[in-house]
Amino acid sequence: MAQVKVSGKVTDAKTKKPVAFADVSFPISGNYTSTNSDGSFYLESAENDTILEINANNFEFQEIQLKDKVNFNLSISLVQLVTEDKTVELDGATITSRTTKFRNKKENPAYPIMREIWARKKFNGLKSVPQYEYEEYEKLQFDLNNIDSAMTQNRLFKDMEFIFESIDTSEITGKAFLPAFLNESVYKVYGKNNPSRRERKDLIANKSSGFDDNEIVGQTLKNLYKEFNIYENRLNFFNKNFVSPIARDGFSVYEYELTDTLSIEGKDYYRIKYYPKRDGEYTFKGDFYVSMKEYAIKEIAMQSTKNIDVNFVRDIFVAQNFEIVNDSVFYPIREYILLDMALLTKKDKAKGMFAHRTVSFKNFIFDNPHPDAFYNPRNYDPYTSGAFEKDDAYWAETRHERLSKNEGGIYEMLDSLQQVPRFNRIVKAVEIFGSGYWNVWNAIDIGDLYSTIGNNDIEGLRLRAGARTYFSQNDMWRLAGYMAYGFKDHQFKYGAEARFMFDKFNRFQIGGGTKRDVEQLGVQLTTSDGIMTRSFASSSIIGMGDNNKLSHINKTNLYTSIDPWKNVTIRLDGNYQTTRAADPEVFNISYINEKGLEEAHLIDTNLSLSIIARPGAKFSRYGIDRYEHSTLAPTIMLRYTRGFSGLFNSQFDYNKIQFLFAKPFLVGSFGRSDVVLEAGKTFEGMPLSLLSVIPGNESYGQVPGTFSQVDYYEFVTDSYATFILDHHFNGWIFNKIPLLKKLKLREVGFVRAAWGEISQESLDINRSEINYLAPSDQIYFEYGFGVENIGFGNFRPFRINFNWRGNYLDNPDARKFGVTIGMSTSF
Repeated sequence: MAQVKVSGKVTDAKTKKPVAFADVSFPISGNYTSTNSDGSFYLESAENDTILEINANNFEFQEIQLKDKVNFNLSISLVQLVTEDKTVELDGATITSRTTKFRNKKENPAYPIMREIWARKKFNGLKSVPQYEYEEYEKLQFDLNNIDSAMTQNRLFKDMEFIFESIDTSEITGKAFLPAFLNESVYKVYGKNNPSRRERKDLIANKSSGFDDNEIVGQTLKNLYKEFNIYENRLNFFNKNFVSPIARDGFSVYEYELTDTLSIEGKDYYRIKYYPKRDGEYTFKGDFYVSMKEYAIKEIAMQSTKNIDVNFVRDIFVAQNFEIVNDSVFYPIREYILLDMALLTKKDKAKGMFAHRTVSFKNFIFDNPHPDAFYNPRNYDPYTSGAFEKDDAYWAETRHERLSKNEGGIYEMLDSLQQVPRFNRIVKAVEIFGSGYWNVWNAIDIGDLYSTIGNNDIEGLRLRAGARTYFSQNDMWRLAGYMAYGFKDHQFKYGAEARFMFDKFNRFQIGGGTKRDVEQLGVQLTTSDGIMTRSFASSSIIGMGDNNKLSHINKTNLYTSIDPWKNVTIRLDGNYQTTRAADPEVFNISYINEKGLEEAHLIDTNLSLSIIARPGAKFSRYGIDRYEHSTLAPTIMLRYTRGFSGLFNSQFDYNKIQFLFAKPFLVGSFGRSDVVLEAGKTFEGMPLSLLSVIPGNESYGQVPGTFSQVDYYEFVTDSYATFILDHHFNGWIFNKIPLLKKLKLREVGFVRAAWGEISQESLDINRSEINYLAPSDQIYFEYGFGVENIGFGNFRPFRINFNWRGNYLDNPDARKFGVTIGMSTSF
């Protein structure tokens, strides 16, 4: 719809090198942008602009007359300045045009303004008032970009050619795109700050088009965006710390230029332009407007640097606008984020996706208090309030901003698409790939397809087939089961479970199941009580040693759980399990029973009470299975287990307590640390099957929570504590080495430690040939480094670890060094 479009490249007339971060503007409309690190730019306007202005530090100003409406691939050369420095007094600030960089930040005219911003550092202004409420409108849009004539003629789109009538052009990147998904939501938000902060967010209306039932697209879009505050020193994008343009240490990362003053709605503002000192770091380019009186940000634009080192992401653009009420109160009025993403390669012309998020806020009220009980989110249910049933007239009146012509056509276009069989087949293939399940009949899915084939020394080749019910992504109940067969032991295995949820607010649910299978015990300290789960070690394809320390288990589980508070779950499990060695001649787990006789078959009946907290975690869907968004939320779990002798022929009374803490931490500009801490104690002497085994890993794969240089059952304890730290530097070191920076490899450092002890009572009970060694004299540790982000283009899922064992080197068959390989598709 734009009338004027211009793209091109700005270079130094003498050196022919790109001129980075030059201002390119239309003086009539006021639209502007800045060049990328390679000198490239794109700009468009809906006005009849006929002049293009280019202004760069240390270069002569240039003005170009535009002859056509569309001017692509312009080549613009700038001449370096040779004049002396010039200074101009402007509204109390000195604006300087210089031919050299400032010797230190205090000489920069932008510095005293930044100091005032830091001194009055604002947090969300809504946090400074007693109470507030407002209306929020959110629009999420997903587009396919870099659409060209070759794509429109591709046979893949046979019978779907009508979709290309909706092609548009991005006003930020200039790329042609095809709208594919649109979701609109209206919320009513209520909050209070005293005596404690409470907030309630009611979904008033929701409208979605395109992939409505496809859980992958919608959830992926929502998961891309995280809340951030520009006044913080670091901004979280894709769980990576980007340096905020307002950061206190910004002068060590950015160049700042005080370029102008202007009036907006009767108030005066400084314009400060910024761009990174170094390429390839997690930084932005752009500008912001600062009020001269309050020193608060009125508007800010942020665009990621050209060579951003984030997988699948070519560009990030953010624009925020604020309403400044007074020195202490300001609030957002609009936010727009554009993510330019690509699957295989980040080249500008490669096919990719745009993910847009527009949020606007209005109708602020600050004098309407509510009692604490009002802020309980369970007071409002969007699924019974008609939020998903609003008609077109409602949306035409309620939207904060009118849809563009192409946006408005998405609903009709995608409704038509869903009538095309070829399109539905493509969508189904994507669903199968993402979920691992294939819908074969009505609400029956088969899978998990990724668990179909396994191998171990007891079963040999193992084939597995499973199925589940799946009516919708918000099912309140689920049935699932599987059967498996081992071609070496010639035995069938099975498992089945049923789960029912009665209340979507407190998530009160019950469930139960049973299974008979062969598993590798002792590879997880805080074990799962589920029926459908299975140990990695008993299904791995390739291992380092003999995979023969397996156990036959028959397990029945009944559970109930409830969330009395948000993200806090209380769960009670009742378990009945029999355990015996899968191959007693190789792996003997016999023990002395209460009659003093040797017993090879263990019967255990227990109750387990768990409290699990996930503060800050975010979920999509309200059904019994939820999709968790990627956040920095911790996992905190406390579990107490009580064994009952004599109940269903159970053979032992015991008490066990366990604790788990896991959390990712963003560490400034140095990357991310993933920390896992576990501890536990069993208060009575127990057979091997009920003891706590330091989790080993005899496979070549990387398995979270395990020790790569420890064999299965090498360390056995009844009291333990483990600590695992993985630090992802995200290229902080490698990016300083030119060759490695070009390869986009990223470095990882890690350390794993375990302490434990085993009581004499436990030693006296067991009769296994296993050496019952606990790491009590010394804390066992292993360490190493890894290289991740290995692959090609944007597809870089591989990681290789080099692991060294720190002590207990004299243990039989101790592995002093090992290499493990893993996969992870992350940004």
